[in-house]
Amino acid sequence: MGVITVPDERLTRLAELVHPARIVPTTVEIVDIAGLVKGASRGEGLGNKFLANIRETDAILHVLRCFDDANVVHVDGSVDPVRDKEIIDAELQIRDLETIESRIAKVQKQAQTGGDKQAALAYGVLARYKEALEQGRNARSVTFDTKDEQRVARDLFLLTNKPVLYVCNVDEASAASGNAYVEQVREAIKDEGAELLVVAAKIESEIAELDTYEERQMFLAEAGLEESGVNRLIKAAYRLLDLETFLTAGPDEVRAWTYRRGSKAPQCAGVIHTDFEKGFIRAEVIKYDDFIQYGSESAVKEAGRMHVEGKEYVVQDGDIMHYRFNV
Repeated sequence: MGVITVPDERLTRLAELVHPARIVPTTVEIVDIAGLVKGASRGEGLGNKFLANIRETDAILHVLRCFDDANVVHVDGSVDPVRDKEIIDAELQIRDLETIESRIAKVQKQAQTGGDKQAALAYGVLARYKEALEQGRNARSVTFDTKDEQRVARDLFLLTNKPVLYVCNVDEASAASGNAYVEQVREAIKDEGAELLVVAAKIESEIAELDTYEERQMFLAEAGLEESGVNRLIKAAYRLLDLETFLTAGPDEVRAWTYRRGSKAPQCAGVIHTDFEKGFIRAEVIKYDDFIQYGSESAVKEAGRMHVEGKEYVVQDGDIMHYRFNV
């Protein structure tokens, strides 16, 4: 699909107060990977290419057909989103199982006879994944308590351990509340810790043809929706990747910057430029709500609402940041 801007109304509100030369939203890249068929793990269709491409992604958006239409033929002859999900799952699980078995062959002897603690740790993680995959469960359904186990699990880069968002593509009448197919998917994924989003692709295509914001909002209201499916999809993908946004605001630009949730001030400074992180001195932080309430940076300072933070400050979503640093 390409690089898509992340909708954020806070940028517009800030721009109304700051009057910058430009507004720069943050982005997320969504790639359409086609070509998976049953048997892909054995190289059928574009299987090997598909599996290689999906390994490079940070998360998976799995679109499932959840509508009936005699004019749109399903490749398997009937509409069954749970079956479609399970076909993809099975192919990814087979490839993950191959990875696990290969790793087990390398560490099993050391783990069981050599007194190698790291090998024993790895073997324990691998054995739990192997059991789950052989039962037809995705790797993401397996959880580990210790940081060492979690590190080993991450380093395996399993396909079914990637975070996933199931996107249920429904008919127009079901766009607001879903349908029976959606409920079937919801039941099927209840133990996965995965998110589910309902969209109607036909509505989205019609929205894309409208020229003005007012026309789009009127169309959404008539469909019983508050926000377009595309916007909801982008925001959900952002959450799925555990990402948040901090902001910068000045006469040159109002800009959104992406960072991983839980990052500290120096790490976020490095998102702007590596020199900012290397020479970090402090961060001047204004909460978004305070900026909107007082109307300007100077007014926020006068009200005593600007905070000076050091290296241990954990940046919060919506923070307006100004960094001090030495080169």
